[in-house]
Amino acid sequence: MKIPKLIQLIGTPFSIIYQVILRFRNFMFTIGLLKETQFDIPTISVGNLAFGGTGKTPHIEYLIRMLQDEHATAVLSRGYKRKTKGYVFADENCKAESIGDEPMQLKSKFPNIALAVCEDRVLGLPQLLHDAPETSVILLDDCYQHRFLKPGLNILLTAYNKSYADDFLFPMGTLREYAAAAKRADIIVVTKCPRSLDQETQNNCLLKLKPLPHQTVYFSTFKYAHPILYNGQTVTPKSKVLLFAGIANIEPAIEHLKNNYKEVEFIHFNDHQAYSKKALAKISEQLSKLGNDWQLLTTEKDFAKLNISENNDFLRSNQLALLSIEVEMIGTENHLKFKQQILDYVRKHVS
Repeated sequence: MKIPKLIQLIGTPFSIIYQVILRFRNFMFTIGLLKETQFDIPTISVGNLAFGGTGKTPHIEYLIRMLQDEHATAVLSRGYKRKTKGYVFADENCKAESIGDEPMQLKSKFPNIALAVCEDRVLGLPQLLHDAPETSVILLDDCYQHRFLKPGLNILLTAYNKSYADDFLFPMGTLREYAAAAKRADIIVVTKCPRSLDQETQNNCLLKLKPLPHQTVYFSTFKYAHPILYNGQTVTPKSKVLLFAGIANIEPAIEHLKNNYKEVEFIHFNDHQAYSKKALAKISEQLSKLGNDWQLLTTEKDFAKLNISENNDFLRSNQLALLSIEVEMIGTENHLKFKQQILDYVRKHVS
């Protein structure tokens, strides 16, 4: 999300007022006038300071893969942009409308994990444990600003191309909380890094972030899998692709496609786009103009909102393929160090 310079200029006084309010709120938590609740079960929060675009969902998936073989892992999310309110436990019949697109993506990829959504995480967590009593660790999706629940381990994500150290509080920038709030993190992950990120560049990033002694900093990148059709079948290779997506930061996906395909076109919708018949018609029309030698692609997050029976004709007629990503820590040693830090925390706190 790029903020126009005129809005930045006009928004400066509002940004200052916003920061004063946030600092006063955090101060109330610090002195105990606003209460933080901490649960006995291991809880790992994954969040950011910016308005999206740091890759929270792929990093949640990374943690699920890391934990699920050894620990009964559950996810508690807010369920942003869902059409329901309150606590909802995801079952085999859930849809994106009831739990949100990103939780739906997680549930589709990991059907055996327990997943629930609730705006109030303090109320939602005990209900999740009631519905999934076997749970031994809970991943808190986008919980960094929800300070009423104090996680056992706090992971803060920040994008390589625009870290919180180079950003400003909204509306001057894209931060929803001022940069100094990073001090609450136990782990900082610089996300969406180039795969070839060298040690000197990493050191320069550390100089900007200025981590505290208790904080560990890691650098992660995305690994793109070969696209597969929406029904799981293999895609017939094509050299031209049309990508449509409603994600906050589409640039890394576009860059990957341009490096791997002869021609790339894309249609960028708003983050958490709800795909109406009009939007789908626009996509189909654009693909038709390009021709049969073009492959239609979307992200797993967008597919979570499309995978309903009323869109079957759109999926079939356009032979939609999915562009999936996985997180990798840069450097085998860092991957092992990160994994050990996570597992050590969970094992220490599992009752």
